[in-house]
Amino acid sequence: QVQLVESGGGLVQAGDSLRLSCAASGRTFNNYVMAWFRQAPGKEREFVTTIGWSGSLTWYADSVKGRFTISRDNAKNTVYLQMNSLKPADTAVYYCAAMSGRTWPAQSPRDYNYWGQGTQVTVSS
Repeated sequence: QVQLVESGGGLVQAGDSLRLSCAASGRTFNNYVMAWFRQAPGKEREFVTTIGWSGSLTWYADSVKGRFTISRDNAKNTVYLQMNSLKPADTAVYYCAAMSGRTWPAQSPRDYNYWGQGTQVTVSS
C-alpha cells in the first residue's frame, strides 16, 4: 500500500516556473515507477511524465518535453515535477501516481495502482 500526497500547486503567470512534490508513504518507494498526470476541466486524465525506479529512466509527453523535468529522491520517498515556461494550456489538476508493474513507458492511467488527491495548477495569460 502506498499513499501519495502532492503539494506545490498554485496560480502563476505564463512563462513562470513551478515545482510540484509528491511525498509517498511506505518503505518500498523505490519499487514503484512514478508518474505525473493532469486533468483539465471537461477533459480526460492526461499522461505528463514518468520515471523509473532508480530515476535514470524518464519519459515525457510531447506537450511538455523540454519544459518539464521529473525527478525522484528515493531517500526522501519523494518525486518532483519541475515545470518551466508554463502556458495557460498547462492549467489542470496534477496527480501523482505509482505503478508496481513493469510496463515502460506506462502512459495509461489504468497502469497505475495508487493516486494522490491532486494539486491545482493555474496558469494565467
